[in-house]
Formats: sequence, C-alpha cells, structure tokens
Amino acid sequence: MAVVDGHRLLLFKNMAHEPGIELLALPTPRLPEGHGGSGAHHRNSIANPDKMRLLEDDFAATACAALNRAAVACEITTLLIIADARTLGEMRRHFHRSLKERLLGEIVKDMTGRSKTEIEAAIRTA
Repeated sequence: MAVVDGHRLLLFKNMAHEPGIELLALPTPRLPEGHGGSGAHHRNSIANPDKMRLLEDDFAATACAALNRAAVACEITTLLIIADARTLGEMRRHFHRSLKERLLGEIVKDMTGRSKTEIEAAIRTA
C-alpha cells in the first residue's frame, strides 16, 4: 500500500490475512530530485499560480515512477493507493500498465500525517 501526498511517500505491507488489516511500515524508497516533464502542463499562471503546487505535482510523478519500477520488477503484487485528490490525479497521469494491473483500488484522502492505526481504520471504512 502507498500513502502519498505532494511531499511524502509512505509504504506499507498488509501482514494480516484477508480481510484483516495489520500494516507494517516499509522503508521509503529513495526518490530522485525532480521528475522531468511533470507539472509542465501547468505553464499558464492562471491554471497554476503556485510554484509549490508544481513541486507537489513533480513529487507525485516521482513517487509514481518509483511505484511503476516496483510493479514492472514484480516487487508489487497488489497495491492500494491512498492520496489526496490532486496528488492522485497527477499520479494517474503516470501509471504504467503493470501498475494499473496490480492496483486494487484508490482511497481519495490525505492520510500522510496520520498514524498507522488511523490509516488502517480508513481502509476498513472504504
């Protein structure tokens, strides 16, 4: 499972048997600085006047690239993504076919600042 916003990528593995949920935090992959082409569709200042938003879009694309690499390498068998609407929208633009095939679902919610228990509860209620 990936919990993402415009600044952080948190990875978890469900250690419980379905339908149970018991998350184990995984190490966060090292993400490169910048992702070429991300945010380029926001050149118009009316569409996106905020440089911070461009950086957040860039991070979402970079996080998605890391998930794509893991999916292509078969390091991910199934994936649930939890992200705020804007970040999830940016990530969808970059989903590789292999990632789409492994995607169990998406929860549109900002959970990166929440505890593991709160994230587990959000999954249960989704």
